[in-house]
Amino acid sequence: MKKIVKLEGLCCANCAARIEEGVKKLSGVESASLSFMTQRLTVEVEENKTDEVMEAARKIANKIEPEAEFKILR
Repeated sequence: MKKIVKLEGLCCANCAARIEEGVKKLSGVESASLSFMTQRLTVEVEENKTDEVMEAARKIANKIEPEAEFKILR
């Protein structure tokens, strides 16, 4: 299942890369890509792990970039 998250307020490409790498390591994630330019995180998640992965991704983003707003678009 594909999920798209808007991360408004990312301060730098380095933070975006760290968030992307952290999300890629989560159990249930098939692929993840975060564009600093569009501030969108696209994640392919195993069907039965969507909520678990999204919550873990939120925690990673908040730890690395606490000022960024994490909004699940779809």
